[in-house]
Amino acid sequence: MEENKCRRAGKKDTSSRFQRKKIRANVKIAEASYRCQYQRKSSTVFLNQTKDAVDSQLRDQQAGFRKDRSCTDQIATLRIIVEQSVEWNSLLYTKLIDYEKAFNSVDRRTLWKRLRLCGVPEKIVNIVTNSCDGLQCEQVHGGQLTDAFQVRTGVRQGCLLSPFLFLLVIDWIVKTSTSEGKHGIQWTAQNQLDDLDFADDLALLSHTHEQMQMKTASVSTVSASVGLNIHKGKPRSSSTTQRTPIQSHLIAKLWKMWNPLRT
Repeated sequence: MEENKCRRAGKKDTSSRFQRKKIRANVKIAEASYRCQYQRKSSTVFLNQTKDAVDSQLRDQQAGFRKDRSCTDQIATLRIIVEQSVEWNSLLYTKLIDYEKAFNSVDRRTLWKRLRLCGVPEKIVNIVTNSCDGLQCEQVHGGQLTDAFQVRTGVRQGCLLSPFLFLLVIDWIVKTSTSEGKHGIQWTAQNQLDDLDFADDLALLSHTHEQMQMKTASVSTVSASVGLNIHKGKPRSSSTTQRTPIQSHLIAKLWKMWNPLRT
């Protein structure tokens, strides 16, 4: 009898401890949900206050995450370039660049520096910085929270400011790596076109294979300096001449990624 009572008491004690842990986990989840709602509202306010001033400083080649600059229009532009190159027998090299875990890897110090250089008020920069620096995450497994771990790189997934912040870095990478303006295709009488950008993906353009190699190496070096690495398995290159068919697999790949009707 006494053994049975001890077993029952032990089961009740274990059950009560489990319930207390589960309640604490639910409370933390509720608190995290409340913080997410607050951050979503504050991010909307900050985005509305800064996006117009910063957007005017971004390059025209950058599409995606911007008003009136659709990636589908950019795909159409790339297709026209390919078709015109074939028609005029002009050699064209195209390479698509995709980054590994781009939003999770970008260096935050570069983000804050770019915000200040774009003229964003210091007060807003400090608020955005404080919301990211020292950020800790926990995972829920089996109704219980794991130990907290700190996230030191990248932007917050799902935050309204994240695409806006990431565009600043992509814009700086391409500006820096193509500053000489000698390895692109002839766009106007005086200007060359080095790239077309699709949010966090790049399409590099050149007339020769040597120019493309130099440009790719430059983009890779500058990207690595801010924590971004080019995905080794995904870059695709193509060349077109009058005697070869249009290499439409690059266009199809971009369309598959950015088609607004995709599920």
